[in-house]
Amino acid sequence: MSQPKKATLLIKNIGQLITMAGPVPRLGDQMKELGIIEDGGLAAAGDEILAVDKSDRVEGQIELAEGCEVVDAKGGVVTPGLIDPHTHPVFSRTREAEFEMRIQGKSYMEIAEAGGGIRSSVRDLRQTDSETLTAKTKKRLDRMLTYGVTTIEAKSGYGLSTESELKQLEIIRDLNSIHPVDMVPTFLGAHEVPDEYRDKRDDYIDLVINEMIPIVAEKKLAEFCDIFCEKGVFEIEASRKIMTAAKKAGLKLKFHADELASIGGGELAAELGAVSADHLVYISDAGIKAMAKSGTAAVLLPGTTFSLAGKQYAPARKMIEEGVIVAISTDCNPGSSHSESLPFMVSLAALQLRMTAAEAISAITVNAACAISRGGKIGQLMAGLKADAVVWDMQDYRELPYHYAVNLVSKVVKSGKLVKI
Repeated sequence: MSQPKKATLLIKNIGQLITMAGPVPRLGDQMKELGIIEDGGLAAAGDEILAVDKSDRVEGQIELAEGCEVVDAKGGVVTPGLIDPHTHPVFSRTREAEFEMRIQGKSYMEIAEAGGGIRSSVRDLRQTDSETLTAKTKKRLDRMLTYGVTTIEAKSGYGLSTESELKQLEIIRDLNSIHPVDMVPTFLGAHEVPDEYRDKRDDYIDLVINEMIPIVAEKKLAEFCDIFCEKGVFEIEASRKIMTAAKKAGLKLKFHADELASIGGGELAAELGAVSADHLVYISDAGIKAMAKSGTAAVLLPGTTFSLAGKQYAPARKMIEEGVIVAISTDCNPGSSHSESLPFMVSLAALQLRMTAAEAISAITVNAACAISRGGKIGQLMAGLKADAVVWDMQDYRELPYHYAVNLVSKVVKSGKLVKI
């Protein structure tokens, strides 16, 4: 008979232990249910959670291993490690000049059509060596970790050539093996049409379908394929063609959809069984209903609308009422949302999407896990699951959106170990 596991980590005296125990995903009113244990405790053995309960019960039930790390939460809040389900972390040069142009009245699309935007980042990435890109990406991951983020989805999309797309995905793979933050890789070769294909768009689509997708799938460099399904970029039929090929190659699907105009991106994502459709600022009512029916998660990116000084935000309340899986993300990227702070997105979700603190926490934990096909594995604090947790310097979880633009993270636990932040 095997001996019971001994705890290598104990967190005690937790004022509010937010376990997120319960339905996966959280839909509708379920998003308000956080599974709170007051005066809670959590024990882990290695990277696995052993027990969550009242603090005195956990301490009474679990034997501590020699050298067990004991953390006194001092009445603070503990949540699951945060999950950022839409990021573009591999890039070099930032685009603050374009930010200033937007402040002075230029639109995002005007800047893009003049050669800025994504294509500007593509030109820069192609000429930047892998060592520089790796160092800069690592710095972003370090910063995300300080904000309590323990898992992200990480996209390519700033290469737009086979060689440069592979370069980004290989950087994600290599950093994944050494950095505490887990990255779920996504191929985004259909992010834009690069400069050299502006007058032969169909040739670029053929390149994505016949060369990029097969080699990415063969090398197992990505779990997902994404596309910028948008007016003037990859419209519905081109998106259907590319994403059908990706699905046949064994890649799961994600969509940038209906960000700048309503063209049916949400409906197409649902039709093709995408795991998520993201942005959705201008999604139609039919698109919302289709996503609710298909179980396609909506990853909302309020930081992007904020950074672009947009007036309209994604219709989160309508989505929640219709039973769509709603998640929140930073969209961390060099142009339209240059932020690693998922907690700040919670504040924007409250103020602009009209989501309660509980709904927003559901959206960055259990629902964000579902948006990257990790539901039931991360995003909850329950015995047997991965020991990713955040200790917060606050007494009530509702402080998270309320006390905005400061970092309330006290400690981060990744795979059962305290990490330096």
